[in-house]
Amino acid sequence: MKGYDVNNNFHLDFERPIVELEKKIAELSQQADTGGLEIDQEIVRLNERVEEQRQKIYSNLNSWQKVQISRHPNRPYALDYVERMLSDFRELHGDRYYGDDPSVVGGPARLDGDSIMVVGIQSGRNLDERQRRNFGMPHPEGYRKALRLMKMAAKFNMPILTMVDTSGAYPGVEAEERGQAEAIARNLYEMSHLPVPIIVAITGQAFSGGAIGITVGDRILMMEHSCYSVIVPESCSTILFKVRERKEEAAEALKLTAGDLQEEGIIDRIVGEPFGGAHRSWDEAAANLKRHILESLAELRSLSVDELVQKRIEKFSAMARFEE
Repeated sequence: MKGYDVNNNFHLDFERPIVELEKKIAELSQQADTGGLEIDQEIVRLNERVEEQRQKIYSNLNSWQKVQISRHPNRPYALDYVERMLSDFRELHGDRYYGDDPSVVGGPARLDGDSIMVVGIQSGRNLDERQRRNFGMPHPEGYRKALRLMKMAAKFNMPILTMVDTSGAYPGVEAEERGQAEAIARNLYEMSHLPVPIIVAITGQAFSGGAIGITVGDRILMMEHSCYSVIVPESCSTILFKVRERKEEAAEALKLTAGDLQEEGIIDRIVGEPFGGAHRSWDEAAANLKRHILESLAELRSLSVDELVQKRIEKFSAMARFEE
């Protein structure tokens, strides 16, 4: 399913045709100094084929392939976006009840000079950091920390930005003992009524109640190759089909891509990614997201507090209503 190419870079299974061509280019490049014009022409031809393959693959991605891209370990995480979009960020810690959860990061910052409160779910780049951040799966104290920061934002009339990238809330016994379900439910209620604009950005995988716990907002933005659903495709396949192997079919049925969710009215904006995924250019991905955040905030500034809250409640109340 996954592998590493000749340059030791992570690649996905459907990218294998590209990787094989890039291997040939690397081999020929080593001979280019002595091989003469014919090798140079072959390298040019192979580079053209790489671009053709990339265009063919990334213009026809299915739902499962988008799930794979949303999980790519080289995608930018919350702190990577903070570094590129915001200034004067000061991370705050602790929920004031139990402790600090490193999988949830947040604090005040400035967006083009204006104050904003940012909250994000953060994973890690290596094993040590992933373990410290619990692989991006928040504990109850993470959700309570997020709520503490959002209430602080409301007190000081600061807009809120949440960035979501998680496979779900931590399902361990200790998390349940400390009230995982209550913490998520409390966030849903409180976020529904906060008197400041809330922008939600789904930047990677956003699954289960673990994602929903910080995803109530006035504008929900979704990166082009991210995904958002109540359950991961593997678990859905296991429940519905009694086997894990039908995850591709489950992903298609869940309608979890940005295009599907915008069509259903679940999200408001699709944020374009660099061709091939956000992991190919963090700077470009962050610039695209920042532009949509600024545009969304501009749309919300004209609303009174009562209008803001009422429209937010109506927005979520209208979801999953269908007529036949």
